[in-house]
Amino acid sequence: MKQRVIVVDKEIQSGAPVFAGTRVPVKILFDYLEAGDPLDVFVREFPSITREMAVAALEEAQSALIHDAHPA
Repeated sequence: MKQRVIVVDKEIQSGAPVFAGTRVPVKILFDYLEAGDPLDVFVREFPSITREMAVAALEEAQSALIHDAHPA
């Protein structure tokens, strides 16, 4: 089983989803992307997050959304 890259722990950032092993909220990744910044800018600004971690977080979020989606 693949290790999760997004964790929620009430003792870390008041329970906000963060990248595993860090205190970096996943929301910041979405904020950067929403602002039109490339993924590489986010990774450069947060060196504790690798590109692979960021991509895995996006895939994990996508999987969670698709899992709960109802077909049209």
